[in-house]
Amino acid sequence: MYFLMTITILFTLFGNLLIIVSIVHFKQLHNPTNYLVLCLANVDILLGAFVMPCSMMRSVETCWYFGDLFCKIHSSTDVMLSTASILHIFCISIDRYHAICHPLTYRVKINKNVVLGLTLVTWWTSASLAFGMIFLELNIIGIEELYYQSVYCVGGCTLFLNRGAAFGSSLLSFYIPGIIMIGVYGKIFTVAKRQAKSMNCCQTGDYNASQIVQKRERKAAKTLGIVMGGFLVCWFPFFSCNILDPILGYSTPTVLVDALVWFGYLNSALNPILYAYFYTWFRNALKVIVSGKIFHPNSSMITLYQD
Repeated sequence: MYFLMTITILFTLFGNLLIIVSIVHFKQLHNPTNYLVLCLANVDILLGAFVMPCSMMRSVETCWYFGDLFCKIHSSTDVMLSTASILHIFCISIDRYHAICHPLTYRVKINKNVVLGLTLVTWWTSASLAFGMIFLELNIIGIEELYYQSVYCVGGCTLFLNRGAAFGSSLLSFYIPGIIMIGVYGKIFTVAKRQAKSMNCCQTGDYNASQIVQKRERKAAKTLGIVMGGFLVCWFPFFSCNILDPILGYSTPTVLVDALVWFGYLNSALNPILYAYFYTWFRNALKVIVSGKIFHPNSSMITLYQD
């Protein structure tokens, strides 16, 4: 278990580090969509660095060695980063919506300042939800007696949620943004399909150049749609269990809950693999980094894809 979980952590750390280095270093990748991808990679690398190692020890040893205060910090950080992940993907879906459905006003509506504002709101919302719920003990209101008599123990670190906290956190962190994203991507692919048909009638001049741009935008939307789908698939079992467990009288085995959490963590390691498979710019950036050309003068000006 230590070996498998360590491999997952290393994939998460190094894969997302490559994404961060690529977007930060190569100037051609400096655009609003990639800034949001950069923020998502930062969330994943923080999860791999600060949450997953402690979760690994808890899962394997079935004991928590770091005390009650750090248990609250760990649980809060875990909830915060999981929420931040889906909210960042939500922001990416909004970015893709404007790029595909409103291309003429995209550069006006989506810029660096807008991305910065979205990122700050995302982090503030995620941190407020996670740390507020756990440190104010809103998650055990009404079930204090059950928690302290049947769940709490020295050497344990279990995030125990009453029905209100389970429903509220799951809706805000996963279901509401997830359902909205599915609707947004449905609209994106409908418009993209209509654009592809209309563009077949004209193949020359400036319109042909516009075709190339729109084709690239649609491919980016498709790739990020797959990233969104991967996130939803990885985290859906956990959030479903999170809602059902209080209804079923907290009868879900701890081992099952732990397995579902790690299945969700797996998404953070999966994202760089999806980028490497679908994104030409990431594959080319990876070649430059691995070959050492990134240390050459003016390497940041290398063209990774054709406009």
